[in-house]
Amino acid sequence: MLERLALSDTRCAHFVSGVIGFFWNLDLLKARQKIGKYRIEKRLANGPLSVVFQAYDTIHSDHVALKIPHLHARGEFYLQDFRREARLSAKLNHPNILPIRDASIIDGHFVIAMPLGIETLAARMRRRLSTETMLSFAQQALDAVAHAHVASVLHCDIKPENLIIFAQNRLRLTDFAISKNALETLRASGSGTVGYMAPEQAAGRPMYQSDVFSLGLVIYEMLSGTVPEWPYDWPPEGLDRVRAKLSSDGVAWLRKALAFKPSDRFKNAVAMRREFNRIRRGATAAKQRRRVTQREADPSAWQDVLFRQFQRKYRRVLETRHECSQCSGPISEFMSACPWCGSAINAAKLPTEFPAECPRCSRGSKLDWHYCPWCYGAGFSVETQRSFTDKRYTHQCANTACRGDLMPFMRYCPWCHTKVQRAWKLEGSRSKCPSCHWGVDKDFWAHCPWCTKSLDK
Repeated sequence: MLERLALSDTRCAHFVSGVIGFFWNLDLLKARQKIGKYRIEKRLANGPLSVVFQAYDTIHSDHVALKIPHLHARGEFYLQDFRREARLSAKLNHPNILPIRDASIIDGHFVIAMPLGIETLAARMRRRLSTETMLSFAQQALDAVAHAHVASVLHCDIKPENLIIFAQNRLRLTDFAISKNALETLRASGSGTVGYMAPEQAAGRPMYQSDVFSLGLVIYEMLSGTVPEWPYDWPPEGLDRVRAKLSSDGVAWLRKALAFKPSDRFKNAVAMRREFNRIRRGATAAKQRRRVTQREADPSAWQDVLFRQFQRKYRRVLETRHECSQCSGPISEFMSACPWCGSAINAAKLPTEFPAECPRCSRGSKLDWHYCPWCYGAGFSVETQRSFTDKRYTHQCANTACRGDLMPFMRYCPWCHTKVQRAWKLEGSRSKCPSCHWGVDKDFWAHCPWCTKSLDK
């Protein structure tokens, strides 16, 4: 009963604070308004205590996120939380915790500047996520909270809105404004976000297990699409979707994190992460055993797996859009031989995405090229005097009288017909062909696609 009353009181307090913040600060800062060196671009989020803007740093010439307290939250009682957030940022140096670039008073505003992410986990969860991506996000969130717990810091407000996604799906935990340092006396405030708050935290008794509970709710929502609600009876709604993604050990791990009594949960995020890693290692080993069995039972199925792995790594670099007519391995129109089986490639049978074709080798060419860069054919009749840019241009011709733009794996300069002396590297691999010294990947290929020689030397 006490927990329900505390939860209700906290909900009311946040609602009243949010209403006050909304009406008092609706036009606090506007787009294109400048505050110090920052130019406001748009509002990203508006909470009960602060508002977050996207802004442009006119000195460093990049975009940042600015967190600015509302007018009613600028008293000493609230500002001590924002100061704590700035101090903890220096203490919690971790790749999955959002750092603070600057915290200062600007034009009467207390401003916290942070790197600008792509979106929140809450926004990302509105679109389809693969199971592997979900588990990667769970791993990164566990790493962040475990690092905080090792430093004796409780977050106290773990929720999808406080997990920010950056490039390459890097997840970073932010908003330590109401965090508590376990080395000090914990303040019985019941602070946090209703919906992700542990029962004991709602009653004003936050502890390490409270963060474990909140993190468990976030992970459960990510896997099931729903947030379990009070009184947190098992099984919660959406458990069938969780079981479809996790093993029985994984479901048991999640159930322990969501236990009603703190004593029944993991004692902290470090223990929670340790068990998560143990379960994932077991699942990975089982998957590898299944792959070995599948390879022994059906070699062609294993070959398909190999082709998919290669495409994930090299399709963008090599433009391997085509299949070999002999072995079905992925190939590019710029190759001379299939790197999988060694058979010659007939470029005339491969459709090109270039606007024109070489009349001699049938490989693609651009309308402003004078010569074919793949074969030593005669010059073209240039179809336009206009020059075209291309993101695939990465180098320049060594001929000082030309210095024309080159794409990787060109054999001849398309502007002056000079033979390219460069030994082209394969991005993502350190292997070289022993014959021509161009880049190859011996983990996948048996033949050099550039000079057609075997890679067994």
